Amino acid sequence: VWILTPSLPVVFSMMFDVGSTRLYFVNASLQRVTYSSSVGVSLPCPAGGTPSAILRWYLATGDDIYDVPHIRHVHANGTLQLYPFSPSAYNSYIHDNDYFCTAENQAGKIRSPNIRIKAVFREPYTVRVADQRSMRGNVAVFKCLIPAAVQEYVSVVSWERDTVSIVPGNRFSLTSFGALYISDVQKEDALSTYRCITKHKYSGETRQSNGARLSVMDPNESSPTILDSFQAGEVYAGQSIELPCIAGGYPSPTVRWLKDGRPLPSDARWTRRLTGLIISDLRQEDSGSYACEVTNSFGSKEVSGQLHVIDPLRVTLSPKNLKTSISSTLFFTCTVEGSPEYTITWYRNTEPIIPDQHISIQGQHNDTLQITAAQKFHSGAYQCFASRKGHTAQDFSIILLEDGTPRIVSSFSERVVNPSEPFSLMCAAKGAPPPSITWTLDDELVVRDSTYKTSQYTLSDGLTVSHVNVSSPLIRDGGVYRCVARNSAGSAEYQARINVRGPPRIRPMRDITAVAGRNTYITCRVIGYPYYSIKWLKDGMQLPDNHRQVLFDNGTLRLTDVQKGADEGTYLCSVLIQPQVSINQTVHVTVKVPPLIQPFDIPSTSVGKLMYIACVVSSGDMPIRITWHKDGQLIVPGSASGVAIETKEFMSSLQISKVTLKHNGNYTCIASNAAATVSWERQLIVTVPPRFVVQPNNQDCIYGKAGVLNCSVEGYPPPKVMWKHAKGRIGNPQQYHPVPLTGRIQIMSNGSLLIRHVLEDDRGYYLCQASNGVGSDISKSMILTVKIPAMITSHPNTTMARKGQTKELNCTARGEQPIIIRWERGDTVIDAERNPRYSITINKKGDEVISTLKLNPAERGDSVFFSCHAINSYGEGRGLIQLTVQEPPDPPELEVREVKDRSMNLRWIQRFDGNSIITSYDIEYKNKSDTWDHMYTTRNISPTNNQANIVELHPACVYSIRMYSYNKIGRSLPSKELTISTEEAPPDGPPMDVVLQPMTSQSIRVTWRSPKKELQNGVIRGYQIGYRENGPGSNGQYSIVEMKATGDSEVYTLDNLKKFAQYGVVVQAFNRAGTGPSSTEINATTLEDVPSEPPQNVRAISVTSDEAVITWAEPPRLTLHGVLKGYRVVFWSLFPDGEWGEMQNITTIREQVELRGLEKFTNYSIQVLAYTQAGDGVRSNVLYIQTREDLPGPPAGIKAVPSSPSSVVVSWLPPHKPNGVIRKYTIYCSSPGSGQPAPSEYEANPEMLFYRITHLTRGKQYHIWAAAVTTAGRGNISAKVTVEPAGKVPAKILSFGGTVTTPWMKEVRLPCSSVGEPAPTIKWTKDSEDSAIPVTADSQRQILSNGTLVLRSVKAEDSGYYTCTATNTLGFDTIIVNLMVQVPPDQPRLTVSTTSTSSITLAWIPGDNGGSSIRGFVLQYSVDNTEEWRDVFISSSERSFRLDNLRCGTWYKVKLAAKNSVGSGRISEIIEAKTHGREPVFNKDQPLLTHINSTHAGLNLQGWTSGGCPITDLMLDFRPKGTWAWQSLKANSTTQLFLSELREATWYELKMKACNSAGCGNQSSQFATTDYDGSTIPPIKSARGEGDDVKKLFSIGSPVILVTVGVALLFIIRKKRKEKRLKRLRGGKNNRSIDTPVKGPPQGPRLHIDIPRVQLLIEDKEEDKAAVPVTDTEFSQSVNPQNFCTGVSLHHQALIQNSGPLIDMSDIRPGTNPVSRKSIKSAHSSRNRYSSQWTLSRPCQSQSTASARTLTSDWRTMGSHGITATESDSYSASLSQDTDKGRNSMVSTESASSTYEELARAYEHAKLEEHLQHAKFTITECFISDSSSDQMTTGTNDPADSMTSLSTPSEPGICRFTASPPKPQDYDRGKNVAVPIPHRANKSKTLTMPNTNTAATSSSSALGRLQKQSVGAYSKSYTLV
Repeated sequence: VWILTPSLPVVFSMMFDVGSTRLYFVNASLQRVTYSSSVGVSLPCPAGGTPSAILRWYLATGDDIYDVPHIRHVHANGTLQLYPFSPSAYNSYIHDNDYFCTAENQAGKIRSPNIRIKAVFREPYTVRVADQRSMRGNVAVFKCLIPAAVQEYVSVVSWERDTVSIVPGNRFSLTSFGALYISDVQKEDALSTYRCITKHKYSGETRQSNGARLSVMDPNESSPTILDSFQAGEVYAGQSIELPCIAGGYPSPTVRWLKDGRPLPSDARWTRRLTGLIISDLRQEDSGSYACEVTNSFGSKEVSGQLHVIDPLRVTLSPKNLKTSISSTLFFTCTVEGSPEYTITWYRNTEPIIPDQHISIQGQHNDTLQITAAQKFHSGAYQCFASRKGHTAQDFSIILLEDGTPRIVSSFSERVVNPSEPFSLMCAAKGAPPPSITWTLDDELVVRDSTYKTSQYTLSDGLTVSHVNVSSPLIRDGGVYRCVARNSAGSAEYQARINVRGPPRIRPMRDITAVAGRNTYITCRVIGYPYYSIKWLKDGMQLPDNHRQVLFDNGTLRLTDVQKGADEGTYLCSVLIQPQVSINQTVHVTVKVPPLIQPFDIPSTSVGKLMYIACVVSSGDMPIRITWHKDGQLIVPGSASGVAIETKEFMSSLQISKVTLKHNGNYTCIASNAAATVSWERQLIVTVPPRFVVQPNNQDCIYGKAGVLNCSVEGYPPPKVMWKHAKGRIGNPQQYHPVPLTGRIQIMSNGSLLIRHVLEDDRGYYLCQASNGVGSDISKSMILTVKIPAMITSHPNTTMARKGQTKELNCTARGEQPIIIRWERGDTVIDAERNPRYSITINKKGDEVISTLKLNPAERGDSVFFSCHAINSYGEGRGLIQLTVQEPPDPPELEVREVKDRSMNLRWIQRFDGNSIITSYDIEYKNKSDTWDHMYTTRNISPTNNQANIVELHPACVYSIRMYSYNKIGRSLPSKELTISTEEAPPDGPPMDVVLQPMTSQSIRVTWRSPKKELQNGVIRGYQIGYRENGPGSNGQYSIVEMKATGDSEVYTLDNLKKFAQYGVVVQAFNRAGTGPSSTEINATTLEDVPSEPPQNVRAISVTSDEAVITWAEPPRLTLHGVLKGYRVVFWSLFPDGEWGEMQNITTIREQVELRGLEKFTNYSIQVLAYTQAGDGVRSNVLYIQTREDLPGPPAGIKAVPSSPSSVVVSWLPPHKPNGVIRKYTIYCSSPGSGQPAPSEYEANPEMLFYRITHLTRGKQYHIWAAAVTTAGRGNISAKVTVEPAGKVPAKILSFGGTVTTPWMKEVRLPCSSVGEPAPTIKWTKDSEDSAIPVTADSQRQILSNGTLVLRSVKAEDSGYYTCTATNTLGFDTIIVNLMVQVPPDQPRLTVSTTSTSSITLAWIPGDNGGSSIRGFVLQYSVDNTEEWRDVFISSSERSFRLDNLRCGTWYKVKLAAKNSVGSGRISEIIEAKTHGREPVFNKDQPLLTHINSTHAGLNLQGWTSGGCPITDLMLDFRPKGTWAWQSLKANSTTQLFLSELREATWYELKMKACNSAGCGNQSSQFATTDYDGSTIPPIKSARGEGDDVKKLFSIGSPVILVTVGVALLFIIRKKRKEKRLKRLRGGKNNRSIDTPVKGPPQGPRLHIDIPRVQLLIEDKEEDKAAVPVTDTEFSQSVNPQNFCTGVSLHHQALIQNSGPLIDMSDIRPGTNPVSRKSIKSAHSSRNRYSSQWTLSRPCQSQSTASARTLTSDWRTMGSHGITATESDSYSASLSQDTDKGRNSMVSTESASSTYEELARAYEHAKLEEHLQHAKFTITECFISDSSSDQMTTGTNDPADSMTSLSTPSEPGICRFTASPPKPQDYDRGKNVAVPIPHRANKSKTLTMPNTNTAATSSSSALGRLQKQSVGAYSKSYTLV
C-alpha cells in the first residue's frame, strides 16, 4: 500500500529540458509505503530522466542499499522489490527504514523525498464490542475495540445486527471512525445482538467481534451524559472531519455547537447530524476551539477540543531551467505554501549544500540560496525540501553554467563624414553574464561629454547594445574607433576607422613594449581626410619586409612572433596627403624576453634517501626571480620541512637530506621577469611496501545481521586490498575465489570487509591480500562462522478440527543448538502438565527440531490462535497457527415477521454456524392439530437468505413452524416451535354487471353489483373505479377513484372527463385484506359538447357596397368535442351613433360564406363559430369590416319657408342612408311656367343643413328639392316642396321633429330654429299623461335665444315628447321631438344550471337593455367567505357560461352585470352555488388503529373517505390521558402512519382531522399501549373515596343550574325587547302619513322560518307605504282566526327533477318607470342553503296541540348598519325526509328559460283565491343568494319617488313550489288571503286572477314574489323565498 501526501497530485512532472535532456518526478508525493510481510512490495523509483537516467536507491542515511537474496533486490529499471519474509527474517534496517531514490543524467542529479517503508506482520488479535445501556428514546453508542498494536492497520468495515448487515439509514448510523449509533432507542433494540466486522488493511484478514447486547431502560429524569466525544486533532485542508458528540439523558438533551466560544456561523460545509458535526472541504479558517454543549432541564455537559487545519506543503523553486555563464551571481527562491511551521533543506545533485565563499543561505526560513561568482562546478540540479512532521514537499531547478566570453554580434563599418555632420556608431555584444562595452578612439578612452554621447542597454535576450553619437564632429574626432565588450569570462573587441574630412595629420603615438614570441599591433593615428596612403618604415626600409609583418588597409602594422633583435627599434609612419607631400610620425618598440625553464624530471625514491632537484632558466631578460612550490604552497626552507633551497642568477636547486613520506607531492619551479612568469611542475613519489596494521582473525557472525572482517594495511602508494573466499573446510589457495563486491558486501576504506547482511552461504575461509607494487604482496586468512538464530521453518497458518476429535499441531524449527520450543494459546503459555487435554512431544531430524501439540478432545473454545516459539542463544522465531474447531451449527432463532392470508414471512438469526459455512436451511410447518408426520417442508433454502416466504397457505388457518440449519458438518437441532394464524384474503372475483351510461359531455355513470359471495374473502369495504381514455395520444394509464361500499348494487358518476371521448372503465372490489381482480374493461363515450375553440384564420373581404366574403379554417380537431355539423356566421352592424343593428347569423357547412344585402358603407362586426350536435361553440374574435361607399339616399326631410319678399330658407335632414361620406348637398329651385329648361342649382357644405335662396320674385311659386353627393355620385332627390316669397311671413320652424336618442347624464340640445315676420316667439312643452307641461328654465333646463332647448345631465325621466311652438301674429308652427334617454342595462336574472366537482354552469335572462343594445356581460365570482372577486368577460349573445377549475365542495358567490354603450348596468343579485363534494368522513367500519405495541401505534388512514374531494391535510393530536399538552403531527401519507416515542402501558387520547377543499372531518378515539412484554393494560378507573358522590353530584348539577338560570334570563330579556320593538313599530305605523317619505331602510317585518335556510317572508304592504310589522294577533284576525291555518311543506327533490321553471324574483330595474324604480341597499347576508323536506304549520286557535317538531321563525329588522336579530315566534314543522340528504343538494339543474308570462301562467293554474286560501305549498327547489348590491338607480332625487328594498339575509333568490288544491269544504275560508302575482318587467299594474270554480287537477309550479293587491279593505301579500 502506498501512502501519498495529501493534496499533492500524482502527475508526470517535467522539470528540466535542454534539447533532449531532462529530469522529472513521476510520483513526488509518495512518502510512505506499508505492506504485509506475507505479500511483499514492489516500488518503482519516483524519479526519472531522458535520456535514460541512472536510478539508484539509498537509505535516508545516504548509504547505498544492497541486494539481499530473497529479501531485497533493486531491478535494472530502478524498481525496489522487498520479498515476503517470515518473522524470524525481520530486519529493521531493511523492513522498517527511510529510503530515497535518485535519478542522474547529463542535466544533473535529483532525489526523491524520504519514503518510509514498513512491513507489517500477521499478528493474532481479536476485536471486541462491550455491552451498552441506554434509555428509551436516547442514542446508544457501540464501539469496536481494536488492540492498540494493530489499531493503525485494522478498520471497521461493517456492523451486523443478528448476523444481518446493518444498512445505514433510519435509526442506524455508522460513523467515519467505525462506531455504530442507534438513535431513538426502542425496547425491541434490546432483543438483538450487535457485532462489528473489521478488516486488516494490508493482509486482508477479517475479524468478527463478539455479540454485544443493549439494555434499554425506561426514561428516567437525569442530566446529560456524554456517550461519545472528540479530542484535539490536526487535519489537512480540503479533507472532511467528523467531530462526534453524543449524549444521553432525559429529557433528551439538545446539542449546541460553539467555535471559539461563539455559535457556529452559517456555512453549507458544516452539517449537524446525529453523529455530531461534519465539516467538509476544510479550510485554514476552520481552525479553532470547538465545543459541544448538551443541555436538558436537569443540567448540561460540555466537551471541547482544538482543531488545527493545515494546508499541505507546496514548494516552488525559482528560477527554473536557468542557463547562464560562469562568474554570474545566482539567486534561488524557495516559496513554501501551506503549513506555517516547516524547515527548509537545500541540495545540489542530491548532496546537502554547505555554505562557503560562493554559496550563502539566507532568509528567515533559509528560503533563499545565493551563489556569487558561480563556477563551472556549480552547475547541476538544485532542490529545495520543506518538511513538517513527516510530510515533505520539494521542487528543483537545473542550472547550466557556460563559458560566457563575449562576442561581437553587430558593429559599424568604416566611413567618411564631413565636419559638423553627425554620425552614430553601434556595437552589440553577447555573453554570459551580459558584457559591458567601452569605447576608445585611437587607443584613447572615449569619455561622455558635450562632444561624445554614449549609451548602453541590455535586451531581454541578453544582447548588450552600445552607441556613440557625435553630433558635430571635428577633424580630431576622426580616427580608429574600437568597442571592447568585457565580462567576468573574458573580452572581445572590434575597430574601424571614421574619417572626418579636413587636413590630415598624425596624432602623437606612445612607445610600445612588446613581449617576445607574442603578436604586437602598431597603429598610425591619422586624422583628417582625404589622404592617399599610409606607409611604415624601419631603418629606412618600407615594411613589410618579412612574413611576420602584415600591413592592413587602415594603416595598422602587425608584428607576429616578436623577436628582440629583429623587431626592436624605431618605426616611422608616413602618410601621403598630396602628391609628393607626406607627413610623418615615429614610435619606438621595445621587446622584452620572458624566462625559459629547461625541462626536468624527479625520479622515484624511497624513505631515507637523498634527493637533489635543479631548475635552470636557459633564456630571458634579467633580472629573473625563481621560487619553489609544493602542492600549490610556497616552500619555506628549514628543518621543519627538511628541505634546503639554493638559488643563483638563473638557476635554483632543491635539496632533501632524508626523504620521508611527507615529501610525496607535486613540486613546481616558478621563474618570472618583467616580460612574463613561467613554471615547471613534476611529482616526487616516495614508495613504502605494504604491511598489516590490523590482521584478520577468525570471527563469528549472526545470520541476518551485519558483520565486519577486519583487515587494515598501509604503504605507499596505498596498497590495494583484495578479499578472497573459499567455501571448503580447508583454505587451499586453489579454492579461493575473489569476493564479489555488491551493495551487500563492500571493502571499507581501511581494507576491512563489510557484510551488511550475513547469509548462511557467507561462512568459510577468507583471505585478505594487499599489494602496491613495492616489494612483495602480503596476505592473511581467517575463518568466518555464521551462527543461525532459532527460526520456525514450517507450520500451518490455518487448520481445521472437528469438535470432540483429537487434533495435532506441528511446528518445525532450525538454528544453532540447543533450541527450546514453547507453545502458547492466545497470550497464555500452554502447560501440558497442568492441563491434561494438551500434550507436547519433541523430535529431532537432522538440524531441525519438530514439536507437536496434541489437543484431545478439541472443543469450541479452541478456535483461537496458537503460536509456537523457537528460542536459542542467537534469536527467537515464532509461528502463528489459527485453529478452527468445527461442529454442527446451533439452531436458528426463528421469528414471524408478517402473516398474510396465504403466506407468511419468516425471519431467522443464525447465532453460531459451527465455524463452518451454513450450506442450507430447512423449514417445516404443519397444521396445528396434525403431528409432525404430516408436515410440509421447504428444503435447501440458500444460506445467503435470512428470511423466507411460505406460500400456498390457507387463509384463517393455524400453523406450527420449526426450522433447521445445515453446514458441512451436519444438521442443527430444531428451532423453537412457533404458532401463527393466517389472515383474510383479498377478493378473488370481480364486480358483476358493470354498466356505463354517459350522462353529460364530461361524466359517465357507472353501475355494478358486488362480486360473488364465495369470492369475496371477507366483507367488501369499497370499490376502486379505474378509468382511462382510449383515444389516440392517451397514455393508457388508469386513473383511480375510490368509494365506500353501500350494498349489493352500486353507482358512481365519473366527472371531469374529456368531452366526446371514449373511456374504458374497470371496477375492483376491496376488503380489509386488499383489492380483488378488476372487471372486464367496458367502453363508453361521453356525450358531445360544443367546440371549445373558434374557427381559425377568420378573414373578411368587402366585395361591394352591400356584399362581403367571409373565410375561415376548421378549429383544431381536439377542440370540437363532437361531430362537426357546420358553421355559423354571426354579424351585426355598428351605426355611427354607437348603436348595434340586429344580430343576424348564417349557417353553412362550408368554410366560406358570402354576406349579401348588407347596409352600404356600414361597419360590421363578424364572428364565426362551429357547432356540433350539442350546440354552438366558442365564437371567434370580433372581426370588423366596412362595406364600400355608394350613392346616398334622399335627404330624410326638407322644408322651405319664405324669409323675405325675395328669398326663402331651405332646411333639410341628412339621408337616413348616407351610404358614404357626404361631400356636399345640391339644392334645386325651379319655377313652374317660367320657361327655364333646367332648375337652378345651389351647393351647400355637408355641415350645413339649411340654405338661403335669394333673388326670387315675390308672390311667385317655386319648387325646391335637394340631393346629397358622395364620392360615388349624386344620390336620389328629396321630395319637392313649394314655397312663395312674401312680404309678411307667418311663423315657421325650420328645425325638424322626430326622435332624439342620447346617453344619460349628457347635455342634449333640441333645436327649434324659426323664421317669420314679425319674429315669432318660441315655447317648449313636455307631454304628460293628461296635459302638456311648459318647460321652464332652471339649473338643468335652458331655452336659448335661437329657440334651442338645452337639457343638462339628462336622466331617464327626461325621456318623453317635447313640443316646440313658434308663434307670431300671422300664425304658428309646431314640431314634436321624442327624446329617448339611454341608461345602463337592467340587471340580468342569474341562475345556476348545473354543477360538478370543479365547475358551475350559470344561465341568465338579460334585463331591459336601457335603450341601447347590450355589448356583453361581466361575470364576477369568488369563494363564499372571501371578497376576492375574479372577472370573466362574456359575449353579448351568450346566455350561459360554465366556470371551470373550481375547488371541489366549495361554496362560490356569483354576480353578473350587462354592458351597453352607456356603461355597465346593475349587478345581478349575488347567488351562491356549491361544487360537488363534501368534507372527509371516517368510515366507521374501518379500524382506526392497525397496530399497537409498547411504544408505537399504527393508524389506518385509509379509513377516511374523501367525500369526492381529494384529502389535502391530515392532522393528528394525541396525548396521554390526564395530561394537558397535546402533541401534534401532520401526515404526508394517506395509507398508514405510525406514532412513535409513546409511553409503554399508557392510555392515550387521539384526535384526527382530515381536510379537503370542502372542509374538515374529525375523528377521535382512545387507545392504550401495551406493556413491555406485549400484554394489554386495563381501562383507567377513577379511585373512589369519601365525598366522591357529592363531588360528582355537584359537578353535574352546577352546569345544569347555570344553564337554567341563563335560559330564564335570556327569555325575560328577549320578551322585554320584543314588547318594546312591537310598541315602537306600531307607533311608527300609526304616525306615518301616506306622503311621508321613508327615511333610511324601512322597518318592515320579515318572518324567517329557517328550515334551515328556506324562509317564508310575510310582509304587510299598503299603497305607497313601507312594510310594517304584523303581530301574531293581527295576522290571525286578518285571515279569519277561527279557522285559518297556514301550511307550507318544504322539501328537496332530486336534482334532475323537472318540476317547473326557475324565475328571478327581482323586480327592480334602472331606467324604467321612475315611479316603480327603487334604490337597493342589500345588506350582506350569511350563506343560505337548501333544506330537507319539512312541513310548516301555523297552529289554529282551535287546535290544542302543536306538531312534534318546533322551528323558530326569527323576526328580523334591518337597522342602519345591517340586520338585527330580534325576538322569535314559533311554528311547528314535521320532518318529511332525510335532512342530510337534503342539505347535500344545492341548486336546481334546469336552465333559466322562463319569462314573466310563464310566471303569470303558473299562478293562473292555481285558479281561484279560494283554492290558494287552503292550498298546501311545497317548495321543491330553491336557490337563495346573498345580496350586496349598493348601486343606486337613476331617477328623481325626490325620496318619495323611490323605495328602498327590504333585503334580508335571504330575500333575493329563486324558488320553485307546488300548490296542492284545497278540499271543497275549504273554499269559503280565508277570503282575505292575498294571491301572489308575478312582476311584469315594464308594467306596474297587477295581474287579476280569473274567478272560476274549476279546480286544478294537478300541482302547478310557480315562483312567487310579494306584490301589492287590493282584496277588500286590507290585504296581506306573501313572499315565499
